Formats: sequence, C-alpha cells, structure tokens
Amino acid sequence: MTGTFTALILALERRDHISEEEKRLLEQLPFRIRTFAAGEKLVVESSRPTESCLVLNGFAARQQYVSEGKRQLTAVHIAGDFVDLHSMLLKVMDHSVVSLGDCIAAFVPHTSLQAIIAASPHLGRLLWLSTVIDAAIERNWVTCLGRRPSNTHLAHLICELYARLETVGLVRGQSFQLPVTQSDIADIVGLSVVHVNRMIQELRASGLIRWDRKMVTVLDIDRLHELADFDPTYLNLIREAR
Repeated sequence: MTGTFTALILALERRDHISEEEKRLLEQLPFRIRTFAAGEKLVVESSRPTESCLVLNGFAARQQYVSEGKRQLTAVHIAGDFVDLHSMLLKVMDHSVVSLGDCIAAFVPHTSLQAIIAASPHLGRLLWLSTVIDAAIERNWVTCLGRRPSNTHLAHLICELYARLETVGLVRGQSFQLPVTQSDIADIVGLSVVHVNRMIQELRASGLIRWDRKMVTVLDIDRLHELADFDPTYLNLIREAR
C-alpha cells in the first residue's frame, strides 16, 4: 500500500479496523502538496485555515513563543499526522506549526473532511481519536516537563518517537531518521543546548542509543524503556472497536 494517505491509514488501522470502502473515502480526498525547508511554517499563528495539513514525509512541530522571544515546542508530528484537524472547529490558530528539517505535507479542504465524516461516522470517530491522542501526548509532555529528571525526559521522548514511527513503518533495524537540531530538542524538553548535548552523550555512553547526525538507533529498547519509565498506554496503540 503506497499513496498520499498510506501513513494516515496505517496509523488509524493500528487503532481499529478500517473497511475497504473507508480506505477509498480517504484515498479519494482532494489535496494539494507543498514542500517545506527547515524552519518554514506549515500553519501560521493567527491564521484562519480552510484546509487541514497532513504530514507526508519528515517532521513538524507545534510552536509557541513567549514575549521574551523564547520558543516552546509543544508537539512533534510525523508522517500520517494531521497537525491541525482542530482548526475545523477552533477557526483561528493560537500557535504555528513549523518544519523540522525538510518536510512534505498535503492540505485537505475542511469541506472534504466534513463530507467524509458525514458519510462515515466511524471515520469521523477515528479522526476525532487522532486529536484525542494528540491531547494525550501533550498531557504526557507536560508531566515530563514538570516532573521527570532531564535524562529520563529525553529517553522518554526517544521511546515515544520510536513507538509512533514504528506504527507507520518508519523504523528499520531499530533505527529511525530524526532530522532535528539539539536546539529543537532543547525547545521540547525546556533545557539549554549544552544540557541536551550532555544528556545525549550520557545515553550514548550507557549503550542505549547511537545518534549519528540525523539517524537514531536504539541499541537496547528494554533498558531505554526502563530508564524512561515508558508506558505507551497514552499512545492508544491497541486495536479495538472505536
């Protein structure tokens, strides 16, 4: 199965059965494709989108700035993620979504998404589920920011990305692409770049990961889970009727 909506379908199928007719409804959605370089905005703060943005390749992140100019990344999106389904209801975006490295995205009209939700309430529930999972991930990130030690916070982020990328077939031989800078990581975990570099070196020295430029290899997933106290329940990766 290859196509514009392949990763989205894989992510939804991990959570529930999708009929062939439902797959056709998704695959027939109209869309336009755009490519983005690192730092370019897929979605602009204060805009009023009439389309929702689906990541096809690469990584994107939700970002917000405080008045002093400091940035916080509040979510990382991967292939198969709609980054702003909520824009159908919220109308005005209170944050932007920025590309982390090169990124390709498809933009689907809200009217077309509303039409398939009307045609298939089950697909509507699954799209709703994806926004609920986004909220669950953000709750977990808040907990990590507030209560996890810095070394376990980074380990937890790697465990999460590994699980999510594996779901859409983007982990190969325990390795996955992660084209982010240490500055990006710092803006996720709320620490300095120097501290992030130290944490990466500690994980390497412990024999848990190998991080070469844009490629992360998990060398011991069980020990990494143990260090991170990682429980994937919040990712809702169990397939059941929704």
